[in-house]
Amino acid sequence: MKYMLIFNTALFHSTIMFRWLPSIWLLIFFLPVKGSDRVPESSAVWVYPEHREIAVLAIRQLSAEQHKLLEDIWTQVRIGHEDRLSASIIDPGHSLNSQFIDLASWPAIAGDHSCSPQEMTDIILYTDWIIKVDHIADRLRTDLNEAKRRDQTINAIRNSDIRLQRADLDYATRAGSNNVHFLLERDRVDETMEEYFIRCLREGAPLNALAAYSYYHTKAMERAAQSKLPALDQEQRSAILLAALANEAFALHFIEDVYAAGHVAGTWGDAAQRKGTHDHYNESGLEVETWDNEPLVLTGDAYMRPEDALVAARAVRKSLEQFLTVMEDSSEVVMLATEEEITPDPFNVCSNNNVPGIDFKYEMLREVLMGTPKPRLSEGLGQLDRFRAELGPFLGVSSSVGSGTLDGGFGQQQNEVAVIGSIEANLILGLGLDGVMNKAGDGLAFIQVGLRQDSPTTSQFLGPSTSFEGSSVTSTIPGRTAYNLRVRLPFWLIPGDLIILAPILSWSSPKTFQRMAVTAGNGGLIPWQLGVSTPVGRFQFVLGREVGVSFYGVNRVQESLIIPRNESNESYLVAYRSTKWDFPFLEYQPTRIFSNTQSAILKLQFSFGVDVPWRNQTLAPELAEQVELKDVWYVGARIVFDWRLYL
Repeated sequence: MKYMLIFNTALFHSTIMFRWLPSIWLLIFFLPVKGSDRVPESSAVWVYPEHREIAVLAIRQLSAEQHKLLEDIWTQVRIGHEDRLSASIIDPGHSLNSQFIDLASWPAIAGDHSCSPQEMTDIILYTDWIIKVDHIADRLRTDLNEAKRRDQTINAIRNSDIRLQRADLDYATRAGSNNVHFLLERDRVDETMEEYFIRCLREGAPLNALAAYSYYHTKAMERAAQSKLPALDQEQRSAILLAALANEAFALHFIEDVYAAGHVAGTWGDAAQRKGTHDHYNESGLEVETWDNEPLVLTGDAYMRPEDALVAARAVRKSLEQFLTVMEDSSEVVMLATEEEITPDPFNVCSNNNVPGIDFKYEMLREVLMGTPKPRLSEGLGQLDRFRAELGPFLGVSSSVGSGTLDGGFGQQQNEVAVIGSIEANLILGLGLDGVMNKAGDGLAFIQVGLRQDSPTTSQFLGPSTSFEGSSVTSTIPGRTAYNLRVRLPFWLIPGDLIILAPILSWSSPKTFQRMAVTAGNGGLIPWQLGVSTPVGRFQFVLGREVGVSFYGVNRVQESLIIPRNESNESYLVAYRSTKWDFPFLEYQPTRIFSNTQSAILKLQFSFGVDVPWRNQTLAPELAEQVELKDVWYVGARIVFDWRLYL
């Protein structure tokens, strides 16, 4: 679903390691998606509390008789599980302190926190972490209700995703390589409702939300009919009803999904286009028309309005009514073929990519499906505008203007504080995974090479008997040029940890590596590097994620400077080379400009570092003793402009 990166500042201490950096970098990113044609992406439609709210509305819209029947079924399902399942299908005490899971929460757990009804049932009944997930969801509900600005919503989602990843270790990596949470796009403008539904439901079709709903709803109806067999004992009946409810709840997740704007926009395009289009329309909204010709405006995950919830709840209510009608109809009974049929359905939406073969009851399904939105056309004439997330490899250019304060010069006695300026021009090769999990994430990785030009320092070389200020020649550190290198890679706990672990975990335990990479992209195991959104832009601590190195005097003409002698009027002319290390620790980034293939980024970066001289040689006076130079420490800031072309 989401993969991130890490980096190691020590990598630059070794030319051998640097030579292998591109290979290591590619290993980190592409081994986890071996066998997949796309970068994994988020598939969230409605966030957990929105899924639950839709289910609550639908249950409350049931007639009194049907509501009572559902409560009766729930009572039988709870037998033996009273310590985990709430007394009522809608828990009135549902909150951060609740230790129970109610039926209204099941569709939220389906799909996003489990891959099949069978797995969902086991998770609900037998794991402790699902209670934590339920608490996190309730906290997110509160945070979203209190959010008044876009940045507050982004921060709420960010915090929730981090908490969910800690509670549900597979949360970010559960999604497979399919589009099961999405609607298939329409092939042509005159495609009829029947043609479209049949295309979605046919055996072997790409797995999609309508097919997933129809499959599990059909299985739920079969289990409901089986539960009325007269020869069943109480244990068997409870088990069948549990399987029936699990299948139906799993189905409801996907019928709720199809009412999110980002999942109506169509699934065609590469991963970056699907992710960007999904995110854009979920937030901005999309005008749609249902198959029964009702005009709607829909939004998506974390941006659900009351009217969105009501529309989705209407479909959920119809589905539940069909399910309960089977329970009421004594004439419809399905015999049990085997003992194994008592369990919830095992079909896994994360590992299967195609619609399974099943005898769908089209007329029954049509009643629910005809109220779903018409998806947009596939790529071509009349297509919906697409938007791109910053996913995938890119080439780019970067320029920057910076200034820093030095603690002196290279001479042992040069301790006067000075200011220096710089400009850079660079080429970038990178991989964008920015905001793959949420808009506050940081999965950016790049290698950057270029040239740097430094101004002379504001402090001047002053001999014991001189009192004038000169130009660059007499500066403590004259103007100079350098070859510039910069690398950015997030990390899990310490800089470079996943670089070391990648060759091992990518083969021995890919899931563990993916979990660590996801955590790295969202601030690390100790999430102090979270991106924080504000009304004026985004702030992030980045210490350890990025390092820059500038090499001075490595060309044919060495850099030189004047160093005063301690107890005479003479000075030394010293040639030297130096390596300046730059460690950014804080970034500010205004809102980015991003088209379908290009990205323009402006940011302000604060850093500290050290300039380490080496291979110094005294040029004058002749036969003079070797002059020892000292390291120069600095703090600085630079304004960076990056332009990227995504490939």
